[in-house]
Order: sequence, then C-alpha cells, then structure tokens
Amino acid sequence: MKEYYVYMLASKQNGTLYTGVTSDLIRRVWLHKSGKVRGFTSKYKVDRLVYYEIHTDIREAIKREKNIQAWKRDWKLRLIEEKNPHWEDLYLVITGCQPTLA
Repeated sequence: MKEYYVYMLASKQNGTLYTGVTSDLIRRVWLHKSGKVRGFTSKYKVDRLVYYEIHTDIREAIKREKNIQAWKRDWKLRLIEEKNPHWEDLYLVITGCQPTLA
C-alpha cells in the first residue's frame, strides 16, 4: 500500500513554516535541505522537518495539507509541539541517523 506524507518544515524553532505533501518524504526533505526546491523554502531557509503524518489516500493527504495551510499559526505550532516539543529535525530520525524521539 502506497503512503503519502503531509509534512511541515521550519526555519528554526517558532520560525517560518512550510506545509507540503509528498509520496517520498526522505527525498522531498532532502530536496528542500539541498536548496533544489526553488522558491519559498530556499528563499527563507526552511529546511528542518518538524512534523509529518502518514496517509494511505492521496486525496485525504491533499485535503489535510490544505486544511493545515489554512490554520492559524498558533494551531500549527501546537500541532508541532504535541509531537515534537523540542523542534528536533525529524529528517535525522526518518533517515536512521538519530534514534526515534521518545
């Protein structure tokens, strides 16, 4: 079964946020980190993976992405901090370079 990811990147803790959707989270975050994604994320150095969730239906993933994008900033911060209170870069976790958060 194919998986789709809704994810949020940040420039730093409580910094600039970006919400996206992808079917290959590791590759997509790497593209943001390497600056290969032109535009908003490269301009504002938004490359720290601070939140992600997994979906099995692309339509649901896109719907969730759009919902989160429409949220107030405080709601987005709360969502991030519920799962990742220290704003760790989860890219290190998903690539196996760091142990999973407790």
